[in-house]
Amino acid sequence: MKPEILFSGAPALGRISIGGSVFGRELDQDAAFAYMDHAYLRKVTHFDTAATYTAGASEKIIGAWLASRQPKPGTLTVATKLYPPYTPEAIDAGVAASTQRLGVETIDLLYLHKWDAGAETPAALKALDGLLRTGRVRALGVSNFNAEQLRRIIDLQVQLGLATLRALQNGNNLAVREVDTSLREICAAHDIAIVTYSPRGAGFLTGKHRGGVHPGSRFDVAPGHQGIYFQPLPERRLAKLTQVAERTGHPLSHLALAWALHAPGVTSVLIGGRVPDQLDQAFAALALDEPALFAELETD
Repeated sequence: MKPEILFSGAPALGRISIGGSVFGRELDQDAAFAYMDHAYLRKVTHFDTAATYTAGASEKIIGAWLASRQPKPGTLTVATKLYPPYTPEAIDAGVAASTQRLGVETIDLLYLHKWDAGAETPAALKALDGLLRTGRVRALGVSNFNAEQLRRIIDLQVQLGLATLRALQNGNNLAVREVDTSLREICAAHDIAIVTYSPRGAGFLTGKHRGGVHPGSRFDVAPGHQGIYFQPLPERRLAKLTQVAERTGHPLSHLALAWALHAPGVTSVLIGGRVPDQLDQAFAALALDEPALFAELETD
């Protein structure tokens, strides 16, 4: 899939982007700066964060990096997310707070972080459209929406004559897949970029948790992951990944990354590592493009 340009003057989204959910939680500012420095040197054009990541600490760290490094205009798209409620007042306040933490006048890409009934109201969608018209935001997206929720939002935006969505962000990996055929078809029809996160399943697909939760891991720091991945279907998919890894000699993490990076319809994948080497691993996995191997992995 060709790189996507979300708005005029923006760089094309590369297949690899940076996820900032670990900034301020598992990475302090110095470590996060080192990660972002390495990403920028490798020509990564998209950094992603959210207001809820460590109570705004991730946004603050990215804002401090932007102020310190001053990347050349037109080389980077910075995305953040609003959490419900999606009333006009909450949207206005949330954008103001995120703008301040990021130290920017305009947010490049603003997502609604999760579905909420308030997102499907004319008042909310008109408020979001107003952000575009006044230059406070350059592009809109939604995250963690299913196909029907996405379709209803787009239909309402069109009915009201409002600017439509430019990006969808959902989790998607070999174990837990939240980008299905219906979502891909809607996004293709409406020119919506698909950005995915958690390509290694928060470490689940590395196999590190087969003997129990690994101390200090994301499953330990954010235990909500356990209920998502410690289920029969993800476990079967991990077993299949292990089988293919043993046969081919590819590490589990390498195969999991390659599968996510080459998933059909996906524009970009967020890589939220702790050290720069993990970003290099993603670039190495991008070079592994074997459709037959990926098809084998997808069997349940």
